[in-house]
Amino acid sequence: MVQGILFSIAAGILVTFQGIFNSRLSEEIGNWHTNTFVHGSGLLLAFILLVFNEKLDFSSIKDVNSYYLLGGFMGVCIVFSVMMGIKSVGTSYAITILIVTQIVVGLAVNYFGLFGEPLVTLSGFKILGLILMVSGVIIYQLT
Repeated sequence: MVQGILFSIAAGILVTFQGIFNSRLSEEIGNWHTNTFVHGSGLLLAFILLVFNEKLDFSSIKDVNSYYLLGGFMGVCIVFSVMMGIKSVGTSYAITILIVTQIVVGLAVNYFGLFGEPLVTLSGFKILGLILMVSGVIIYQLT
């Protein structure tokens, strides 16, 4: 569990920095050049790590549910959306909206058991916790 928390913290830091870096880069070279560079350099790093850490074998990909293969396309849309959000409303507002949206969508995915995720029932405390999280993020932005 500690490892999951640490990776989640790292992801939050990296998503924020990546959004800022990508927004600044896109101001110089353009949105789609930035998106191409980001995903091209990411592909290069992922390939290098794959070659050195795992067996190079994609044969089991044929057994994967086809809509799970859309992650790369979503990544392009995510990078573009974060860049445009940061450019339009600033880093703090964009990341706040992103976090609130992730909380709500994550809850919906678990509540309905979408994509094979375990069902999560909503108790009063979970609803209160969700309201407090969303409220805290909103209050932070209003002050």
